[in-house]
Amino acid sequence: MQVAGTSTLVTGGGSGLGRATAAALAARGALVTIVDLPSSPGEKAAAELGARFVAADVTDERQMAAALDAAEEAGPLRGVVHCAGRGGDRVRILDRKTRQPGTLEGFAEVIRVNLVGTYNVLRLAAQRMAGNDELLDGDRGAIVMTASVAAFDGQIGQTSYTASKAAVHGITLVAARDLASWAIRVNTIAPGTFETPMLGRLRDDIREGLAATVPHPKRLGRPEEFGRLAVDLLENAYLNGQTVRLDGAIRMAPR
Repeated sequence: MQVAGTSTLVTGGGSGLGRATAAALAARGALVTIVDLPSSPGEKAAAELGARFVAADVTDERQMAAALDAAEEAGPLRGVVHCAGRGGDRVRILDRKTRQPGTLEGFAEVIRVNLVGTYNVLRLAAQRMAGNDELLDGDRGAIVMTASVAAFDGQIGQTSYTASKAAVHGITLVAARDLASWAIRVNTIAPGTFETPMLGRLRDDIREGLAATVPHPKRLGRPEEFGRLAVDLLENAYLNGQTVRLDGAIRMAPR
């Protein structure tokens, strides 16, 4: 599936990995719709990239339906890259001093955003793509989701985040098999430590320490590297049901 001239949608496209993906798609000639929260820099990013912006919460069915409607104004929706999500809260299962358990509410909120939000985007986007005509390579559409290396190497305090991202990895093959009859491909990227606003809040010495743990290249990932891979996953017609680690061969330590 070639993205040039086709309608595509990127969630979390206001900043970080999502913005880089939107930029990569726009550079390939795709018609891009950026979806992000009203408080995000999504509108500014869309203006800079020549894309359209729709404010929406990925966990909200009606808001996501409206965003998909907007994307389809540019033509049949063929490609979706779902980057929206949140980090974990670094809470241990038991507090080391008080022995109090982590809150159920905090755990559930991370699951709601990262997993329920992913499934909401997956199911609603697939519904739109299923009505498309098949392209010459047989695709009706392709969806890329975002997990994390924490899905495989979760660190202490990442219970909720790891659970949510491991679940995204887990549903990738199931979704690809399920949607194969509709000629819709599903893949996932599991990024390692990247130069994003989330990591930008850390002290320089912590960021340098993270970069030093990457076997090669010894640096943080660049968002444009994520965007390039996301476009490749959309365009390569034989890539399906895969979770691709994009992490410089890092394997996270326990803490």
